[in-house]
Amino acid sequence: MSAQVKSKQRVQEHGEVFTNEREVNAMLDMVKQETERIESRFLEPACGDGNFLAEVLRRKLVVVASLYRKSPGEYMRYAFVAVASIYGVDILEDNARECRERLYGIVESESRAAIKGAVELLFLDAVRYVLEKNILCGDALTLKNALGEPITFAEWSVVTGDKVKRRDYLLSELLEGHDEQPSLFGSSGSAVTDWEYDEETKAYIPSAVREYTPVNYWEVQRNG
Repeated sequence: MSAQVKSKQRVQEHGEVFTNEREVNAMLDMVKQETERIESRFLEPACGDGNFLAEVLRRKLVVVASLYRKSPGEYMRYAFVAVASIYGVDILEDNARECRERLYGIVESESRAAIKGAVELLFLDAVRYVLEKNILCGDALTLKNALGEPITFAEWSVVTGDKVKRRDYLLSELLEGHDEQPSLFGSSGSAVTDWEYDEETKAYIPSAVREYTPVNYWEVQRNG
């Protein structure tokens, strides 16, 4: 777990103080079942260098290992699902970059511990690509990225076997119309009149700004 403060200047300019390990675990224990559900999505709107997201990912990978360590192919597929369900935004580019590297390191080390030499480079390349799309530099208050453009997140859905479909959504539209804490990519039971019911996620979601042809999960980077 990293230090709570990087510098006094960053605290003064950005109010940057990281949550320590004890509080991270205490808060995640309040939603323990969700942190241990492989496909459950988490969005951290001020992710820093990843204290919360790192622990969520570790918990998910413990479950993946307990179920699939004897089958490397299944392990990698579900580890991909675990990391593809984690999203973060931070206003500082170095934090977003460090968060991506931290999460990638966790996937690599946990995978090598679970399935040893069976870890495939294509799998790790796909993980790195997904993290580039899921952990972004931006402002969760203005919903704009570092370039001043609307924040766009990719949804990764396993459609059949190893095939994954990517759909991109504007974060502003995903959060639109919710008076309570929103769920990423729709919330079952929400009364949202102008959204579409999605059969894959079993939830109401806005229309995607872009959809991609399903590919094998280790080939997601082919979609650009």
